[in-house]
Amino acid sequence: MTDFDGLVALVTGGNSGIGAATVRMLAGRGARVAALDVAVDAVDSAILALECDVTDSASVDRAVTEAAERLGGIDVLVNNAGIGATGDVGHNDDEEWARVLDVNVVGIARVTRAALPHLRRSPHAAVVNTCSVVAFVGVRQRALYSASKGAVAALTLAMAADHVGEGIRVNAVAPGTADTPWVSRLLQAAEDPAATAEALRRRQPMGRLVTAEEVAAAIAYLASPAAASTTGTVLGVDGGMAGLRL
Repeated sequence: MTDFDGLVALVTGGNSGIGAATVRMLAGRGARVAALDVAVDAVDSAILALECDVTDSASVDRAVTEAAERLGGIDVLVNNAGIGATGDVGHNDDEEWARVLDVNVVGIARVTRAALPHLRRSPHAAVVNTCSVVAFVGVRQRALYSASKGAVAALTLAMAADHVGEGIRVNAVAPGTADTPWVSRLLQAAEDPAATAEALRRRQPMGRLVTAEEVAAAIAYLASPAAASTTGTVLGVDGGMAGLRL
């Protein structure tokens, strides 16, 4: 597929997991891609890799400006950078709440704010945010993370309403539990990694974890000019977790 020919895409959190899969997919479909992350050691040498801390406005502004200058504008922004958190509502202290919300929610605002002048000049402007099924389904021991992703869902709809008149589409994907480095670290820290992994698989009706490539495919659909009438949508990629009761 070459539906991204001539388009420039920025992907935050592009060094690993869903972000890296998205970088590969968009580049493979013709886009000129910049991968933004706090570490870019794993980014393919053919991709523009820029260090960027989404909690630092100066870092964000520098990276977005450099990407636009070197690649010739910005047509697609994928706000994928995020961090996890475990525990019930009493588990995380104020500092951890501030840190997770700063990365997962305010980070989206910072990067989008920096990219908006470039997106406004694009005839195919699209923003895709990475949300999560936990924005819509109560999952144990995910209070802080769920709160952050619920905010991402609400922010996506607000952004879509604000910018639809400018020709900028804003959507989100809501993955279920995905086979990513964060989940791998979660399993390694569990008392019984094998049992925890099985529990994660069983809570998704398809009986397996979502792959990073499957989420990337959904992101690519929402970002593509082929989805020109789709905005204000949160697309689930969750193995049936949100909608099925078997």
